[in-house]
Amino acid sequence: MLTFIICLVLLVVAYFTYGRYLDKVCKIDPKASVPSDRLYDGVDYVPMPRWRTFLIQLLNIAGTGPIFGAILGACYGPVAFLWITIGGIFMGAMHDFISGVILVRNDGLSITEIVARYLGKGAGAFMRVFSVILLLLVGVVFVVSPADILSTKFEFISRSWWLAIIIVYYFIATLLPIDKLIGKIYPLFGAALVFMAVGLLGVLLFGDYTIPAMTLENLHINKANLPLVPTLFITIACGAISGFHATQSPLMARCVNNEGECRMVFYGAMISESVIALIWAAISMAFFYEDGGVSAVMATHTPAWAVNEISNTTLGIVGGILAILGVVAAPITSGDTAFRSARLIIADVFHIEQRTKWKRLVICIPLLTIGIILTFVDFDVVWRYFAWTNQALATVVLWCIVVYLNLNKRNIWVALPPAVFMTYICSSFVFVSNQFVGMGSTALAYALGGVLTVLLTALMCYKLRKDRKTLLV
Repeated sequence: MLTFIICLVLLVVAYFTYGRYLDKVCKIDPKASVPSDRLYDGVDYVPMPRWRTFLIQLLNIAGTGPIFGAILGACYGPVAFLWITIGGIFMGAMHDFISGVILVRNDGLSITEIVARYLGKGAGAFMRVFSVILLLLVGVVFVVSPADILSTKFEFISRSWWLAIIIVYYFIATLLPIDKLIGKIYPLFGAALVFMAVGLLGVLLFGDYTIPAMTLENLHINKANLPLVPTLFITIACGAISGFHATQSPLMARCVNNEGECRMVFYGAMISESVIALIWAAISMAFFYEDGGVSAVMATHTPAWAVNEISNTTLGIVGGILAILGVVAAPITSGDTAFRSARLIIADVFHIEQRTKWKRLVICIPLLTIGIILTFVDFDVVWRYFAWTNQALATVVLWCIVVYLNLNKRNIWVALPPAVFMTYICSSFVFVSNQFVGMGSTALAYALGGVLTVLLTALMCYKLRKDRKTLLV
């Protein structure tokens, strides 16, 4: 319990301390012009109240990652608390906040275009393809997972029908102006999400449950032949750091009223997501404490089953239904904006204006068609590649942030260590995981990951020095 409480407090305090420091690093100017005012189009560039943009951002980024990922990450024990907290404060929230500020200052363009501006045209071209693939994977993951949960909870409607209902909703949400559907129903979904988190937190604090503390005895280094490094850092993505968030942030970068709102909308939303992940990691460890732990239960069950079991048992029938709605709302409200973000990326690349409805349809129909086809692929396969792709994208965005800070003569050290760390995590995973080279947790695999990290870091440091020299000329 003590480890959990300390981590929870640190996350909340970080918003008012480290988040405020990042405000100063970025030299936030509430009087500066913003895209919602300068580029208003009534479809994507629409000013909205800060509370609404915060809530939409939270729901956009909080898919099943901070829930399913936290449950799976809990297999490693309380060390998951440390990654969620440290990663959330110094990596994820920093990543979301500074990338969000960059987006606001660059007309709310898609993150792919920002990467092209700061890392070069080659990196931008790669990111355009890479990001659209990721968003399609996200969209598919967030169609299938809520359909699985809903079909478990409401058995009178089959999984196939739930898939169809969700896909139809995604098509409508991708097509309509952002304030017509997303801006109106998200507060309802948000209420369910908040109820879920507060309800489970109350169960943890006042219920008869044991949350294991961080000790050497329960530090699971190689759980089920999946080494803690790098697997934990890939498994718990959205609750600690996620590249997917950078694809979502342009939506709200086009809707904020001034730069002063960025800390709440971007940093605050990520801290909130980390809190949700922390709660789910804790409740799963506590709930399955007497059953041999989370890893023993996950050997024979799915995260969707765990969500249903925990919610119904701890919160009762009515509370369980509301909690399930919160859990379902999170992926659905990330899936619809994943497809929407893919539409915006394609529109930005080919300079297709989006005021005209048929021009939005031209992009939406092929995207949703591909998404439907991918729902027939094994979910586990899609999820595994989504997780690594997600963290690889986060790594690219972190390096983009480093370059931006360097060009603007700001403190690059808030982003440089996270960029190097995530480079190593993604590089070593390629050699360790059976998804790629499959060398296992051998010294050679980690050494090769280290070599690749050194090479990439050296290349980026060369670029930083070159950029600085250009500024001095």
